[in-house]
Amino acid sequence: MDHAAKDGSQNSAKRPVMNRKSWLRRMDRTQLILTLLLGIFAVLMLVPIIYIINHALKPYSELFIFPPNIFVRQPTLSNFTELFVMTRDAVIPASRYLFNSIVVGVIGTGSVVIVSALCAYPLSKHKFPGHKLLFSIIVVSLMFVQEAINIPRYVVVANLGIMNTYWAHILPHIASTVGVFLMKQFMDQVPNELIEAGKMDGAREFTIFARIIIPITLPACATVAILSFQSIWSDVSTSTLFMQDDAMKTFPFFLSTLTQNLANSVARQTAAAAAALIMFLPTLIMFLFFQRKVIATMSHSGIK
Repeated sequence: MDHAAKDGSQNSAKRPVMNRKSWLRRMDRTQLILTLLLGIFAVLMLVPIIYIINHALKPYSELFIFPPNIFVRQPTLSNFTELFVMTRDAVIPASRYLFNSIVVGVIGTGSVVIVSALCAYPLSKHKFPGHKLLFSIIVVSLMFVQEAINIPRYVVVANLGIMNTYWAHILPHIASTVGVFLMKQFMDQVPNELIEAGKMDGAREFTIFARIIIPITLPACATVAILSFQSIWSDVSTSTLFMQDDAMKTFPFFLSTLTQNLANSVARQTAAAAAALIMFLPTLIMFLFFQRKVIATMSHSGIK
Protein backbone atom coordinates (compact mmCIF):
# COMPACT_ATOMS: atom_id res chain seq x y z
CA MET A 1 0.00 0.00 0.00
CA ASP A 2 2.83 2.37 0.84
CA HIS A 3 4.51 1.68 -2.51
CA ALA A 4 1.22 2.32 -4.33
CA ALA A 5 0.76 5.60 -2.48
CA LYS A 6 4.29 6.65 -3.36
CA ASP A 7 3.79 5.75 -7.01
CA GLY A 8 0.55 7.70 -7.06
CA SER A 9 2.18 10.78 -5.55
CA GLN A 10 5.06 10.59 -8.02
CA ASN A 11 2.66 10.25 -10.94
CA SER A 12 0.64 13.24 -9.74
CA ALA A 13 3.83 15.27 -9.44
CA LYS A 14 4.84 14.38 -12.98
CA ARG A 15 1.47 15.18 -14.52
CA PRO A 16 1.84 19.03 -14.55
CA VAL A 17 5.26 18.69 -16.17
CA MET A 18 3.91 16.32 -18.79
CA ASN A 19 0.93 18.60 -19.41
CA ARG A 20 3.22 21.54 -19.96
CA LYS A 21 5.37 19.59 -22.40
CA SER A 22 2.36 18.33 -24.33
CA TRP A 23 0.96 21.87 -24.40
CA LEU A 24 4.22 23.14 -25.88
CA ARG A 25 4.28 20.35 -28.44
CA ARG A 26 0.75 21.20 -29.61
CA MET A 27 1.79 24.78 -30.37
CA ASP A 28 3.08 25.44 -33.85
CA ARG A 29 5.89 27.82 -34.69
CA THR A 30 3.58 30.80 -35.23
CA GLN A 31 1.95 30.37 -31.83
CA LEU A 32 5.34 30.10 -30.14
CA ILE A 33 6.54 33.29 -31.80
CA LEU A 34 3.36 35.15 -30.87
CA THR A 35 3.61 33.91 -27.27
CA LEU A 36 7.22 35.04 -27.09
CA LEU A 37 6.38 38.48 -28.52
CA LEU A 38 3.45 38.93 -26.13
CA GLY A 39 5.73 37.98 -23.24
CA ILE A 40 8.26 40.60 -24.32
CA PHE A 41 5.55 43.25 -24.66
CA ALA A 42 4.21 42.33 -21.22
CA VAL A 43 7.65 42.84 -19.69
CA LEU A 44 8.02 46.19 -21.46
CA MET A 45 4.64 47.30 -20.12
CA LEU A 46 5.67 46.32 -16.60
CA VAL A 47 8.87 48.42 -16.71
CA PRO A 48 7.12 51.81 -16.11
CA ILE A 49 5.13 50.34 -13.21
CA ILE A 50 8.27 48.89 -11.63
CA TYR A 51 10.10 52.17 -12.20
CA ILE A 52 7.48 54.40 -10.57
CA ILE A 53 7.31 52.13 -7.51
CA ASN A 54 11.09 52.05 -7.16
CA HIS A 55 11.31 55.79 -7.86
CA ALA A 56 9.05 56.54 -4.89
CA LEU A 57 11.31 54.51 -2.58
CA LYS A 58 14.61 56.09 -3.65
CA PRO A 59 16.52 58.42 -1.29
CA TYR A 60 18.06 61.65 -2.58
CA SER A 61 21.39 59.88 -3.15
CA GLU A 62 19.83 57.57 -5.76
CA LEU A 63 17.27 59.92 -7.22
CA PHE A 64 19.72 62.02 -9.26
CA ILE A 65 22.48 59.55 -10.11
CA PHE A 66 23.52 59.14 -13.75
CA PRO A 67 22.87 56.85 -15.46
CA PRO A 68 19.60 56.31 -13.56
CA ASN A 69 18.86 52.86 -12.15
CA ILE A 70 15.45 51.23 -12.29
CA PHE A 71 15.74 49.21 -9.08
CA VAL A 72 16.30 51.00 -5.79
CA ARG A 73 19.34 49.88 -3.78
CA GLN A 74 18.50 51.39 -0.41
CA PRO A 75 14.68 51.66 -0.23
CA THR A 76 13.22 54.13 2.23
CA LEU A 77 9.77 55.29 3.30
CA SER A 78 11.02 58.72 4.29
CA ASN A 79 9.68 60.16 1.03
CA PHE A 80 6.10 59.53 2.16
CA THR A 81 6.91 60.97 5.59
CA GLU A 82 8.32 64.10 3.96
CA LEU A 83 5.22 64.44 1.78
CA PHE A 84 2.85 64.70 4.74
CA VAL A 85 5.20 66.30 7.28
CA MET A 86 6.25 69.25 5.12
CA THR A 87 2.62 70.50 5.02
CA ARG A 88 1.82 69.63 8.64
CA ASP A 89 2.21 73.24 9.76
CA ALA A 90 0.68 74.68 6.60
CA VAL A 91 -2.84 76.05 6.38
CA ILE A 92 -3.93 73.13 4.18
CA PRO A 93 -2.17 69.80 4.90
CA ALA A 94 -1.60 67.19 2.21
CA SER A 95 -4.05 64.85 3.92
CA ARG A 96 -6.86 67.34 3.19
CA TYR A 97 -6.13 67.26 -0.55
CA LEU A 98 -6.03 63.45 -0.46
CA PHE A 99 -9.34 63.31 1.43
CA ASN A 100 -10.97 65.58 -1.16
CA SER A 101 -9.75 63.34 -3.99
CA ILE A 102 -11.09 60.20 -2.30
CA VAL A 103 -14.52 61.74 -1.70
CA VAL A 104 -14.77 63.14 -5.22
CA GLY A 105 -13.44 59.94 -6.82
CA VAL A 106 -15.82 57.59 -5.01
CA ILE A 107 -18.98 59.70 -5.31
CA GLY A 108 -18.18 60.84 -8.83
CA THR A 109 -17.48 57.32 -10.10
CA GLY A 110 -20.71 55.96 -8.65
CA SER A 111 -22.68 58.86 -10.11
CA VAL A 112 -21.20 58.38 -13.58
CA VAL A 113 -22.05 54.66 -13.60
CA ILE A 114 -25.64 55.26 -12.47
CA VAL A 115 -26.32 58.16 -14.87
CA SER A 116 -24.68 56.36 -17.81
CA ALA A 117 -26.79 53.24 -17.20
CA LEU A 118 -30.00 55.27 -16.84
CA CYS A 119 -29.26 57.11 -20.09
CA ALA A 120 -28.19 54.03 -22.05
CA TYR A 121 -31.20 51.89 -21.08
CA PRO A 122 -33.91 53.90 -22.92
CA LEU A 123 -31.59 54.47 -25.87
CA SER A 124 -31.08 50.72 -26.20
CA LYS A 125 -34.42 49.19 -25.23
CA HIS A 126 -37.01 51.91 -25.85
CA LYS A 127 -37.24 52.97 -29.48
CA PHE A 128 -38.75 56.40 -28.86
CA PRO A 129 -38.88 58.96 -31.69
CA GLY A 130 -35.47 60.52 -32.26
CA HIS A 131 -33.46 57.98 -30.27
CA LYS A 132 -31.03 57.44 -33.16
CA LEU A 133 -30.49 61.18 -33.57
CA LEU A 134 -29.91 61.59 -29.83
CA PHE A 135 -27.38 58.78 -29.79
CA SER A 136 -25.63 60.26 -32.83
CA ILE A 137 -25.33 63.59 -31.00
CA ILE A 138 -23.81 61.78 -28.01
CA VAL A 139 -21.28 60.05 -30.27
CA VAL A 140 -20.41 63.32 -32.03
CA SER A 141 -19.73 64.95 -28.66
CA LEU A 142 -16.80 62.54 -28.25
CA MET A 143 -14.87 64.74 -30.70
CA PHE A 144 -14.88 67.79 -28.42
CA VAL A 145 -11.70 68.22 -26.40
CA GLN A 146 -11.86 69.40 -22.80
CA GLU A 147 -10.45 72.85 -23.60
CA ALA A 148 -13.42 73.53 -25.90
CA ILE A 149 -15.98 72.96 -23.14
CA ASN A 150 -14.20 74.58 -20.19
CA ILE A 151 -15.96 77.94 -20.66
CA PRO A 152 -19.49 76.42 -20.93
CA ARG A 153 -18.74 74.30 -17.88
CA TYR A 154 -17.61 77.34 -15.92
CA VAL A 155 -20.77 79.26 -16.87
CA VAL A 156 -23.01 76.36 -15.80
CA VAL A 157 -21.20 75.78 -12.50
CA ALA A 158 -21.17 79.51 -11.68
CA ASN A 159 -24.89 79.91 -12.45
CA LEU A 160 -25.74 76.88 -10.31
CA GLY A 161 -23.94 78.51 -7.37
CA ILE A 162 -21.84 75.44 -6.51
CA MET A 163 -18.39 77.01 -6.70
CA ASN A 164 -16.04 75.83 -3.93
CA THR A 165 -18.16 72.72 -3.27
CA TYR A 166 -17.72 69.01 -3.96
CA TRP A 167 -20.52 69.21 -6.53
CA ALA A 168 -18.34 71.44 -8.70
CA HIS A 169 -15.84 68.57 -8.82
CA ILE A 170 -18.47 65.91 -9.54
CA LEU A 171 -21.10 67.41 -11.85
CA PRO A 172 -18.76 68.19 -14.81
CA HIS A 173 -17.90 64.48 -15.00
CA ILE A 174 -21.38 62.98 -14.62
CA ALA A 175 -22.36 63.42 -18.29
CA SER A 176 -19.89 60.85 -19.65
CA THR A 177 -20.29 60.23 -23.36
CA VAL A 178 -17.87 57.30 -23.25
CA GLY A 179 -19.84 55.74 -20.41
CA VAL A 180 -23.16 56.09 -22.24
CA PHE A 181 -21.68 54.67 -25.43
CA LEU A 182 -20.20 51.59 -23.74
CA MET A 183 -23.31 50.91 -21.69
CA LYS A 184 -25.61 51.30 -24.69
CA GLN A 185 -23.54 48.99 -26.88
CA PHE A 186 -23.47 46.37 -24.13
CA MET A 187 -27.19 46.64 -23.43
CA ASP A 188 -27.89 46.04 -27.13
CA GLN A 189 -26.66 42.47 -26.58
CA VAL A 190 -29.28 41.81 -23.86
CA PRO A 191 -32.16 39.78 -25.38
CA ASN A 192 -35.44 41.64 -25.50
CA GLU A 193 -37.19 38.41 -24.52
CA LEU A 194 -35.87 38.81 -20.98
CA ILE A 195 -37.52 42.21 -20.69
CA GLU A 196 -40.78 40.90 -22.14
CA ALA A 197 -40.72 37.99 -19.70
CA GLY A 198 -40.24 40.42 -16.82
CA LYS A 199 -43.19 42.51 -17.97
CA MET A 200 -45.36 39.40 -18.23
CA ASP A 201 -44.48 38.57 -14.62
CA GLY A 202 -45.68 42.01 -13.56
CA ALA A 203 -42.31 43.69 -13.13
CA ARG A 204 -42.25 47.46 -13.50
CA GLU A 205 -39.72 49.39 -15.53
CA PHE A 206 -37.40 50.16 -12.63
CA THR A 207 -37.53 46.53 -11.45
CA ILE A 208 -36.54 45.33 -14.92
CA PHE A 209 -33.71 47.84 -15.01
CA ALA A 210 -32.40 47.03 -11.52
CA ARG A 211 -32.88 43.24 -11.46
CA ILE A 212 -32.41 42.22 -15.09
CA ILE A 213 -30.43 44.84 -16.99
CA ILE A 214 -27.89 45.88 -14.33
CA PRO A 215 -26.82 42.32 -13.29
CA ILE A 216 -26.24 41.39 -16.94
CA THR A 217 -24.32 44.60 -17.70
CA LEU A 218 -22.02 44.43 -14.66
CA PRO A 219 -18.92 44.06 -16.90
CA ALA A 220 -19.83 47.31 -18.65
CA CYS A 221 -20.48 48.99 -15.30
CA ALA A 222 -17.03 47.91 -14.11
CA THR A 223 -15.41 49.28 -17.27
CA VAL A 224 -17.18 52.61 -16.97
CA ALA A 225 -16.21 52.77 -13.30
CA ILE A 226 -12.52 52.25 -14.14
CA LEU A 227 -12.48 54.85 -16.90
CA SER A 228 -14.45 57.36 -14.84
CA PHE A 229 -12.34 56.90 -11.73
CA GLN A 230 -9.15 57.36 -13.72
CA SER A 231 -10.49 60.56 -15.28
CA ILE A 232 -11.83 62.02 -12.03
CA TRP A 233 -8.89 60.95 -9.87
CA SER A 234 -6.30 62.63 -12.10
CA ASP A 235 -8.33 65.71 -13.05
CA VAL A 236 -6.86 69.12 -12.23
CA SER A 237 -9.24 71.34 -14.20
CA THR A 238 -12.03 71.43 -11.61
CA SER A 239 -9.64 72.57 -8.88
CA THR A 240 -8.18 75.21 -11.19
CA LEU A 241 -11.45 76.57 -12.60
CA PHE A 242 -14.04 76.16 -9.87
CA MET A 243 -12.14 76.27 -6.57
CA GLN A 244 -10.88 79.49 -5.05
CA ASP A 245 -10.74 77.92 -1.60
CA ASP A 246 -7.57 75.84 -1.27
CA ALA A 247 -9.26 73.55 1.25
CA MET A 248 -11.56 72.24 -1.52
CA LYS A 249 -8.84 71.42 -4.04
CA THR A 250 -7.76 67.86 -4.80
CA PHE A 251 -4.54 65.88 -4.56
CA PRO A 252 -3.62 66.14 -8.29
CA PHE A 253 -3.64 69.93 -7.98
CA PHE A 254 -1.42 69.68 -4.92
CA LEU A 255 0.95 67.43 -6.85
CA SER A 256 1.12 69.89 -9.75
CA THR A 257 2.17 72.70 -7.37
CA LEU A 258 4.52 70.62 -5.23
CA THR A 259 7.74 71.60 -6.98
CA GLN A 260 6.69 74.98 -8.38
CA ASN A 261 8.21 78.32 -7.35
CA LEU A 262 11.20 76.71 -5.62
CA ALA A 263 14.73 78.07 -5.59
CA ASN A 264 16.14 74.86 -7.10
CA SER A 265 14.86 71.82 -8.97
CA VAL A 266 16.07 69.30 -6.38
CA ALA A 267 13.92 70.23 -3.41
CA ARG A 268 10.81 68.14 -2.76
CA GLN A 269 11.57 65.72 -5.59
CA THR A 270 11.37 62.72 -3.24
CA ALA A 271 8.01 63.94 -1.95
CA ALA A 272 6.83 64.41 -5.53
CA ALA A 273 7.88 60.84 -6.36
CA ALA A 274 5.91 59.53 -3.37
CA ALA A 275 2.87 61.61 -4.39
CA ALA A 276 3.08 60.26 -7.95
CA LEU A 277 2.95 56.71 -6.62
CA ILE A 278 -0.09 57.56 -4.47
CA MET A 279 -1.77 58.94 -7.59
CA PHE A 280 -0.95 55.85 -9.60
CA LEU A 281 -1.80 52.98 -7.23
CA PRO A 282 -5.62 53.37 -7.01
CA THR A 283 -6.12 53.20 -10.79
CA LEU A 284 -3.74 50.24 -11.07
CA ILE A 285 -5.57 48.32 -8.33
CA MET A 286 -8.97 48.99 -9.91
CA PHE A 287 -7.79 47.87 -13.32
CA LEU A 288 -6.21 44.66 -12.01
CA PHE A 289 -9.38 43.85 -10.09
CA PHE A 290 -11.76 44.45 -13.02
CA GLN A 291 -9.57 43.58 -16.01
CA ARG A 292 -11.62 40.54 -17.05
CA LYS A 293 -14.82 42.57 -17.07
CA VAL A 294 -13.10 45.22 -19.20
CA ILE A 295 -12.21 42.62 -21.83
CA ALA A 296 -15.78 41.28 -21.81
CA THR A 297 -17.17 44.78 -22.32
CA MET A 298 -14.89 45.52 -25.27
CA SER A 299 -15.83 42.26 -26.99
CA HIS A 300 -19.55 43.09 -26.70
CA SER A 301 -19.32 46.78 -27.59
CA GLY A 302 -17.73 46.22 -30.98
CA ILE A 303 -14.44 47.93 -30.07
CA LYS A 304 -11.47 45.98 -31.36
